[in-house]
Amino acid sequence: MREIIINETEKLTTIALVENGILIEKYEERENQNRLEGNIYIGKVENVLQGMQSAFVDIGVEKNTFIHLKDVLPKKDVKNIQDKNIENEDIKKVLKTGMPIMVQVKRDSTNKKGARVSKHISLPGRYIVLMPDTDFVTISQKIHDEKEKERLIKLVQNILPDSYGAIIRTSAENKDQSIVENDVYSLLKQWEDIKTKAKNNSKNKLPYMIYQNPGFIKKFIIDLIDMKIDKIMVNNEKLYKKIETILKELQEKNIPIILDKKESILDIYDLNNQIEKLSYRKIWLKCGGFITIDKTEALTAIDVNSGKYTGKEEPEETKFLVNKEASIEIAKQLKLRDIGGIIIIDYIDMEEETSKLEIIHILKENLKLDRSKTQIAGFSKLNLLEMTRKHMYSNEE
Repeated sequence: MREIIINETEKLTTIALVENGILIEKYEERENQNRLEGNIYIGKVENVLQGMQSAFVDIGVEKNTFIHLKDVLPKKDVKNIQDKNIENEDIKKVLKTGMPIMVQVKRDSTNKKGARVSKHISLPGRYIVLMPDTDFVTISQKIHDEKEKERLIKLVQNILPDSYGAIIRTSAENKDQSIVENDVYSLLKQWEDIKTKAKNNSKNKLPYMIYQNPGFIKKFIIDLIDMKIDKIMVNNEKLYKKIETILKELQEKNIPIILDKKESILDIYDLNNQIEKLSYRKIWLKCGGFITIDKTEALTAIDVNSGKYTGKEEPEETKFLVNKEASIEIAKQLKLRDIGGIIIIDYIDMEEETSKLEIIHILKENLKLDRSKTQIAGFSKLNLLEMTRKHMYSNEE
């Protein structure tokens, strides 16, 4: 059984995805946490930094936001424009101090840095992500059937007007044409409404917001609704009505909402204890080994230790077995803690190249359970495994 449990207190909202009583994902939002990611603004260019090919943009929040040239020039493919195009451009020819600019927040601000913004707008729907002012359609890598990929890409390409692109989400797999079409048309209308609002407000004093993200809870439900959710449990009537409205908008009639009016419903399945363990630096493995997780400003370092495990007579086999179990746990912890950015894993040193390749394979297979985008670069010359992961919802402090 897969459940979404949403617990709201005066200062904190906790969303937990639980499968058969086991915590799979957990996200929190504090009362004073003003999430900007996804918002669209008509901002004002404050400073242009030619040497860094970047600029600061005022969008009306406490800290000016940051934009790089690659987020200003037209996007040529899903990865971004080619680096050589950036080298041939001068940001001062593209952006001028004081000029208005439509931007979308791509990464929230932290205690030390302002938010990051881009001219590349994306509007997420249930089945696609609409990208105005692009000309390509791409599809989720988690859809493997080639015929289904071809069907969906052609379907979306036939609907989209010129100068519109899209990312087809995993949830679109095997969906009827009319269902996907309705999602595309809804997003196209949403974009037209945003452009109309920007045009009508063009005489407003800069900066101003023209689109607000759908909210933490709604985004979470949209992302998870097609994962065979059996029920949603909430702890107050206001939340109940909010979820009811969201499901109605999504035309979802098969997911029951359970209202349990407790101060906290996180005592179910011992969730409070499961959540508390996510703050632990050390995580013990079943074999007797352990991993440690240390977050720094630049990266997250994960260290694998044999601990109490003495293992087999063959040292290489002992090291491999600890590293194997550690890989499974690391994939789980990255998702549970929503760890993003650069991640360095210091495995127990293995001599054989085949052992290292197998560990990479095991890690990749377990990361397939993660909804977030991950990329494994492999082992470095110093025998450290390098990888990256994109945050789902969390802010970096």
